[in-house]
Amino acid sequence: MTYKRGSRGEVVKQIQKALAAAGLKVIADGVYGVITEEAVKVFQMKNGLKPDGVVGVATMAKLGIAKLKQNFSLQKSNRVITEIIVHCTATPEGREVSMDELRQWHKQRGFSDVGYHYVVHLDGEVENGRSVHLVGAHCSGHNTHSIGVCYVGGVAKDGKTPKDTRTEKQKAALLCLLMDLRKLYPNAKIIGHRDTSPDLNGNGIVEPCEFVKSCPSYDVRSEYSRLV
Repeated sequence: MTYKRGSRGEVVKQIQKALAAAGLKVIADGVYGVITEEAVKVFQMKNGLKPDGVVGVATMAKLGIAKLKQNFSLQKSNRVITEIIVHCTATPEGREVSMDELRQWHKQRGFSDVGYHYVVHLDGEVENGRSVHLVGAHCSGHNTHSIGVCYVGGVAKDGKTPKDTRTEKQKAALLCLLMDLRKLYPNAKIIGHRDTSPDLNGNGIVEPCEFVKSCPSYDVRSEYSRLV
């Protein structure tokens, strides 16, 4: 996914904020106009990038907006995907969780591997989890035809109260990821865990998330309505 003159939205706003933090005169209005384009070119020249005014993965990384693991890859599943389901790790605000931790937690629940296909960390870093070609273990009754995306957080510092704890970098990275997934699965619905069947635990399967009724602690359908 690239951003250039004419682009609009939350990610553009994050790009503009990052440019401003780098000392460039840009207003964070979410509209990628001439001023933003010129600022991007200046930033790219200063950072050894091709000064084309287009923000791609390399420029995103230099700006510190969306960071991808070196082994990150975006592949289209060989399964039929009808839903992209967003989760939270249900961990306290500000506490990072590694993929190894998630994998260990899920294996303790009897899963063969981490249940999510993608995880978005506090710094906006996106990491691959379970292979997208394999059925996930993140939402019983919906796993067969879905992709599971999870961000680290979702609970207040008290460890009990559901809260939208996403950092600005997580918000931008989630939007970038979901936009790219939308291209791969144009007919798939983008929903939150809480938007699925209310009887999630009726079949005796233990959910990876303890906060099913509130997970991922924000209104996914409303926030990404233009992607649906």
